[in-house]
Amino acid sequence: MKLVMVFGAFDGLHPGHLDFFKQAKKYGDKLLVSVGTDGNVEKIKGKKPLFSQTERLALVDNCRIVDKAVIGAEDNFFENIASYEPDVICLGYDQWAEDKDVKESLKDVGLKSTQVIRLKPYAQKRAKSSIAKVKSVDF
Repeated sequence: MKLVMVFGAFDGLHPGHLDFFKQAKKYGDKLLVSVGTDGNVEKIKGKKPLFSQTERLALVDNCRIVDKAVIGAEDNFFENIASYEPDVICLGYDQWAEDKDVKESLKDVGLKSTQVIRLKPYAQKRAKSSIAKVKSVDF
């Protein structure tokens, strides 16, 4: 069984997230989704998430394409990733991590053969949580 792992805030699940899961699942048999902690989402995005990590986890975990969803690590990210031993890590088109840096950090925790794949955007101008949040305020 080939395990694919993805990461994100998933704050306000939208079609872009579902497409992200669908693209990632093509690279393996099982899809593991790591949902960012409230603290890390705030640190990365500069504001608190709309939904708590528990709510976001429940939403993601209820997606049929997702085989398992977990709350991500607060720190020691790559050691946490190593505990799942993924064969493939898929990154979203807009995730800040550089592919080569991820590969190096994976090697540092013993994941020398884990592939890192950058996925394509779904509809870059439409399916972003930040756009969805702005539009929801306009109603």
